[in-house]
Amino acid sequence: MPSEEPVRVEDGPDENDLPVTRPAWPVTALSAAAQGGLLWVLVAGVLARRPGRRRRAAGHGLAAAAAGMAFGHGLKAVLRRPRPPAQNLPARRALLEKPRSSAFPSTHATTGAAFTVAVALTEPSTGAALAPLAAAVCYSRLRTRAHWPTDVYGGVAIGAVVGGFVSRRLRRGSTPGR
Repeated sequence: MPSEEPVRVEDGPDENDLPVTRPAWPVTALSAAAQGGLLWVLVAGVLARRPGRRRRAAGHGLAAAAAGMAFGHGLKAVLRRPRPPAQNLPARRALLEKPRSSAFPSTHATTGAAFTVAVALTEPSTGAALAPLAAAVCYSRLRTRAHWPTDVYGGVAIGAVVGGFVSRRLRRGSTPGR
């Protein structure tokens, strides 16, 4: 016989099928580490330890991440989309930072996608290895209710275009005669 107890909103999934409970600490830690592009600076530092294609990929990734972040913040200033109304949910309260800027696009997603695409276009195997990390950052923004899903999807799309554009421009500039 089904239980007659009412289901509390705090216990179940929301309309996007994501839990509303407090996320595991690695989710919030990853979101915090990606704040302001810090995670990608650290990744670039690791990649740049040895000369060659990985070092070049790190430089391309950082340039793309900076461009993606700037473009994302510019769009936020124009579009002014409100964030999900989740301030009282345990998932949102778990965030170290309390986002107040516009929701679209997710600059965490934009920056991560721009970095990863630029790295992948320079050093494909390294870019493929970084893709799960970028995806995890995107998930962290959804899981903590900092963004609507479309904010993250849009951020990834914008970041991918910016990453491709920056990578292409940097390749052209570094190859004589092109």
